[in-house]
Amino acid sequence: MRRLLNTLFILTEDAYLALENENIVVKKEETVLGRVPLLTLENILYFGYKGASPFLMGECAKRGIGLCFLSTHGRFLARVCGENPGNVLLRKKQYKLSEDKEKSCGFARNFIAGKIYNARSVLERARRDHPLNIDGEKFRLISNDLKYAVKSARKAGNVDELRGIEGNAASSYFAVFEDLILQNKKDFTFKGRSKRPPIGRVNALLSFAYTLLAHDCASALESVGLDAYVGFMHTDRPGRTSLALDLMEELRAIYADRFVITLINNRVIKPDDFDEKENGVTFLSDSGRRRFLQEWQERKREAIVHPFLEEKIVWGLVPYVQSLLLVRTIRGDLDEYPTFLWK
Repeated sequence: MRRLLNTLFILTEDAYLALENENIVVKKEETVLGRVPLLTLENILYFGYKGASPFLMGECAKRGIGLCFLSTHGRFLARVCGENPGNVLLRKKQYKLSEDKEKSCGFARNFIAGKIYNARSVLERARRDHPLNIDGEKFRLISNDLKYAVKSARKAGNVDELRGIEGNAASSYFAVFEDLILQNKKDFTFKGRSKRPPIGRVNALLSFAYTLLAHDCASALESVGLDAYVGFMHTDRPGRTSLALDLMEELRAIYADRFVITLINNRVIKPDDFDEKENGVTFLSDSGRRRFLQEWQERKREAIVHPFLEEKIVWGLVPYVQSLLLVRTIRGDLDEYPTFLWK
C-alpha cells in the first residue's frame, strides 16, 4: 500500500522555489525561508506568482511528486506532470472506453450514484446526530428525494440524462446545506452554490476544498498509470483533468463538504479569515488559507474503514485506493467500478 507522505504548501506569494542537493529551497529574494528534502514529499502546492526553477520542476516530474501552481486566491493554474508510469495497454483501454458512449455512461452512473448516495448520507448523519438543531421533517423529505435520485442515476440511459438527475439532486442537497451550519450562522450564510467566482464565505471554503480534492485525485490517478485528463462523464477539454473531476464526484460531500462544515461549526475558520469584495466575491485570506490547509492535512491522516476493501486506511489515501479500483475495472478484473459509499 502506498505511504501517505507530506504535502508542502507554499503560501508566501513572492517566494521562489529552487533545487539544491535534493532539497527544495524556498527563497524570498536572497533570503532562504526553508529547506525540505524531496524524498519526504508527495505533493507541492504553490500559491504565488514567482514560480519554480526548471530543475526543480524536472526533478518533481521524475520522482512523481505533484507540483501544482495556484493563484494567491487558490484558483488552479497548472500542474507539472512527468512520464506516465502506467503501461500503454492500460491507457489505450482507458481511451477506448472513453470513446464508447455506453461504457462511459456505465462509469458515469457509478460516479454520480455514489455522489448522490454520499450526499444523502451526510444529511442522514446530521439528522441522527443533531435532532434538536435541524428540521428533521425537511431533511427527511430531501433525503427521500436523494434516495430516489440514486435509483434513477443507476438506470440513466445516457450521460445527458445523468447530468439532469445530478443537477436536480444537487439543488435538493444544497437547499438544506445551510441547515448543517450550527454555529456562527449569522456570519456564515449560504443561499446557493456559486463557483466562479465564489460568492460568500461558505462558497469560498467549498471552492477551495474542491480545488485541493481535484488535485489529490489527479495525482492519485497519474500515480497508478491513468490519464487524468481523459474522463468518462466530464468531456475532454484542454487543461482540464476530466477523470479527476469524475473521481472526485463521489467524494465531494463526504470529503470536502463535511470538512468545511466542521471548520465552521468548530469555529476553526472565523469571519476575519476572508477577503471580501464589494460585489460579494470572497476568498480566504492568507491566515485563513494557512489554517484551512493545516486542518486539511490533519483530516487526511484520520483513519477510516474502506467500505469495499473492509480495511483500515487514512482519508488521504482514499483517492489513491479508488484510482486502483478504477484501474482494476478498466482492465476487466472487476465487473463494475466499486464506488466509495460512506455510511
